Amino acid sequence: MQIRTANETDASTLWRILEPTIRAGETYPLPRDMSESQALGYWFSPQHEVFVAEDGGELVGTYYLKANSTAGGAHVANCGYMTGPWAWGRGIARAMCQHSFERARERGFRAIQYNLVISTNERAVHLWQACGMEIVGRLPGAFDHPRLGDVDALVMYRRL
Repeated sequence: MQIRTANETDASTLWRILEPTIRAGETYPLPRDMSESQALGYWFSPQHEVFVAEDGGELVGTYYLKANSTAGGAHVANCGYMTGPWAWGRGIARAMCQHSFERARERGFRAIQYNLVISTNERAVHLWQACGMEIVGRLPGAFDHPRLGDVDALVMYRRL
């Protein structure tokens, strides 16, 4: 597997990765009816540095890296990750997480924070903890899950 900076030619293929997660609405706070152009516009926001994971020449995952805040909080990074459902269980998210830590260090970030990890997304919570992220806060009922109603969201943090 290779992780590289995304380029313009990746955009249409990335929609194949982003769409199932957005449509499910269970793990990401994005509108479920988001169009392809809206989703790609969000993912490729000017403040996002975007990467893709390739396996055997196929794009199987993507993540973005950005500053979590400005001014006094600009030393803390934030990321968003998505893996294509057909590639789950192959270590793609773990590899992207580790890559994001390295890239964040290269950019001078001293910590990384995930602001809204949905508590019912147990696979992600366990993976992020295995990668050294700690739960530092719980936001009761902060996420409107399409099947479960209001569920907690977690704030996770790690010093780099």
